[in-house]
Amino acid sequence: MTTGSRNRDDFCYRHPKTESFVLCQRCGNTICPECQIQAPVGFQCPDCAGVKRSGGLGGLFRRSSGRAVGVRTRPVATYWLLGIIVTVYLAQLLSGGYVTQLFLYWPPLTAIEPWRMVTTMFVHSSSSVFHILFNGYSLFILGTLVERMIGPGRFVTLFLMSGFGGSVLVLLLAPMSAVVGASGAIFGLFGALFVIQRSFGGANTQLLIVLGLNLVMGFIVPGISWQAHIGGLITGAVVANVMVKTRGEAPRRQQQGLGLIGLGLVGLSVLGVLI
Repeated sequence: MTTGSRNRDDFCYRHPKTESFVLCQRCGNTICPECQIQAPVGFQCPDCAGVKRSGGLGGLFRRSSGRAVGVRTRPVATYWLLGIIVTVYLAQLLSGGYVTQLFLYWPPLTAIEPWRMVTTMFVHSSSSVFHILFNGYSLFILGTLVERMIGPGRFVTLFLMSGFGGSVLVLLLAPMSAVVGASGAIFGLFGALFVIQRSFGGANTQLLIVLGLNLVMGFIVPGISWQAHIGGLITGAVVANVMVKTRGEAPRRQQQGLGLIGLGLVGLSVLGVLI
């Protein structure tokens, strides 16, 4: 999410007056809808698409004016989130479960410790290393892709709001279930990727297959919170839709839209506590 002042990196490298948050999957340059060329995964700029077809390197790091540009490909926010998750997991193991009890989400505690609805996405089951390995790998794959599309600020906002949305649905549909893990936020990335690709005419067949298989697992594998998955998925899709619809408009419009989503989630949380 951007601040009140516009960042020049949010404008197309070929059309400096056109704002966008979609990045070329090869060089990391910002590209507007006119410059976006569908790739097997995500989009590429015209220069990189030409490089791929010809097999050469000319123009890979240049603007249409011929000036060299920097390469922006490192998904820093994704790496930071992974680092936090791993650090917290080590703390869980070293503390003998104290950190887990401190940060997990148990709906009856919502009224007095509401922050657990967010902190729960950073703790994982200490009884099975596969929990953190699966979520960490999923975050790495989806996070690096989505962050390159929308930028680190928007990506962190998307991740946190999706995780929050997962906790909200747990509160409403499974009020006595204790939950841990980043899967709600990760499903939010699935939802966001679907919305972003669809808005630019991208094919979503493979994504829908992977998403469907993961959703089914939540219903047939014991110990998985399908409520958190669906809550995160819906929230991520709604957040991404706001980002797409307000693309090119004043940053305040996007901030207001995301703020309304946040207020809606808080309102549903209050409702869940009251009922």
